[in-house]
Amino acid sequence: MRKILKRLSTLVMGLSLLAPIGSGLAHAEEASSAGESRAGTFTVDFDLSHHEGEEVRLWIPYAQSDDFQEISNIKVTFDEENAKSEITEDDKGNQILYVEWSPEATDRTLTYSFDVERQEVLRPDFKEEEDFDPAEFDEFLQGNSLMPIDGEVKETAESIIEGKTTVKDKAQAIYDWIYDNMERDNDVVGCGLGDVKNLLVDLDGKCTDIHSVFIALARSVGIPARETFGVRLSKDPEADVTTAQHCWAEYYQPGTGWVAIDIADVLKAVLNDELDKDSEEALALKDYYWGNLDPIRVGFSTGRELMLVPEQEAGPINNFGYPYAEVDGKAIDFYKPEEFIYSIQFTEADANSNEAAEEETSAE
Repeated sequence: MRKILKRLSTLVMGLSLLAPIGSGLAHAEEASSAGESRAGTFTVDFDLSHHEGEEVRLWIPYAQSDDFQEISNIKVTFDEENAKSEITEDDKGNQILYVEWSPEATDRTLTYSFDVERQEVLRPDFKEEEDFDPAEFDEFLQGNSLMPIDGEVKETAESIIEGKTTVKDKAQAIYDWIYDNMERDNDVVGCGLGDVKNLLVDLDGKCTDIHSVFIALARSVGIPARETFGVRLSKDPEADVTTAQHCWAEYYQPGTGWVAIDIADVLKAVLNDELDKDSEEALALKDYYWGNLDPIRVGFSTGRELMLVPEQEAGPINNFGYPYAEVDGKAIDFYKPEEFIYSIQFTEADANSNEAAEEETSAE
């Protein structure tokens, strides 16, 4: 992560520091008009053989192609004599690889792999704002139990956007406020719960926490916002990314479309690289992640308080960034992959050719 963020810092350093947020795209495009990309293979291995019970069920986030990632060469292998599988879809459009093992199954292993090519998201050219129908974005304007949009949340948002008249300025003010007031907390389990009321008191957390605050504040003042849950790719040719889950956010800019932000990655760099928030490196990252996203990620799902398909017995899950499983209707702790058991490996698309080139160079 440190290498990635330092590369991005270099990318937008310099003139972008003298310009207001929103001008960094030109400098990013100077480096690469088409943006950066990252490609490789994801391999997810599961072994639930040690879980005793009559019924073992598994739901896996099933990656889909979109404007910024191409998913191909999907493979799923398991003992089909004692298990069944299907691809389903929930009401948010998330696709799910569902597997159910029969009670007599002793081999409850499965491997799911796919190739991904992810493109860098570049900040759009902001157009003149247009009126939009909030009814068309109702899903992205609603609160829930962990992300309320009334009371203290709405009051905080209104104080942040005071004097701002455009959607862009309001969203940017919320982004700036989070940068100024929140911190990364590496001790939080997983990506965090995203409990916004508590987060407005504690003002620290991980990516789900930080982006839940952005989304709740934005929605509370009528700005549609949403999140994507996924996993970090790696800059290394091969890496274990089992615990590399990550999420990022978007808000809707009328006349322009969805605009991506990842203020959580900025705050992570501030903590891990011991940056002063007023430093050039930190401010460059803050500028970059307003509208841009690095390609070192793959997206899986969106939405909160989800019922999967077929429905799980233990009730709604907070999000679908991790695989989910139940044994006799009781959920397994997906934050503990060593007990679940599962692992996620990433292999760079040209890792083998890189290794061969290194060997040839060494021989010379």
